Amino acid sequence: SGSDAYGGLRLRSDSKTILAQVTTFNQPPIPSGFPPPGGRVRGGAKRGGPGCPLTKTDLTALVPFTQEDDSVSNVWGQTTAEHPSWFFYVPYTKDLPSYTVEFVLQEQDSKEVDKNKQVYKNAIALPDKPGVIRVSLPTTAPALAVDKQYRWFFIINCDRQENSPWTYVEGVIQRVNLSQPTVKELETAEPRKRYAIYAQKGIWYEALTTLAELRQKNPQDAALQAEWRNLLRSIRLDDVA
Repeated sequence: SGSDAYGGLRLRSDSKTILAQVTTFNQPPIPSGFPPPGGRVRGGAKRGGPGCPLTKTDLTALVPFTQEDDSVSNVWGQTTAEHPSWFFYVPYTKDLPSYTVEFVLQEQDSKEVDKNKQVYKNAIALPDKPGVIRVSLPTTAPALAVDKQYRWFFIINCDRQENSPWTYVEGVIQRVNLSQPTVKELETAEPRKRYAIYAQKGIWYEALTTLAELRQKNPQDAALQAEWRNLLRSIRLDDVA
């Protein structure tokens, strides 16, 4: 049709070769009037120092970022949802009761960063084993406004007693509206097609959420596993993929 960017990927599964359709995620350019560069896609635990212990893979936000001179300059993605979901790779587990985890969402005021208004804050449970977890904005929280930017934080404090440094990730999310023809197409599309539309339109959060839900329902599907790896590799998160 020309509307989806596909590439072929050959997979071996149970000695059969599968030709998987792999969708390309089209990251949109950073909008004008964007907040000052910033954000953290990796938690950055330190070896030997105070704070959270070093792990094989850092706390990681599953979200696009731009990079200049080896440093992350913008952690940013789009959503169409009033109450979206975020995904994080968490290396720590619930058998560490002294660890506390919080998710915080603020209205982003690009003129006065110190005056960001808190929209939502909630304690998060650590997972049973290291892996990707989903954090959803509940419907009881204020809905995201269209075209407004919001800053989110996912914070882990590994030692409440010592007031040691936290490990955290942060970024900006912006809700946008899709064109009416695209909305109509999404209404009738089956989930894999919906994922392809969101990815092609650069709507990161719905692309990731749709694909995560598909994988949860079809955990043995090799083509979906390939899509997941491809999506995360497209934003340079190969280790989490």
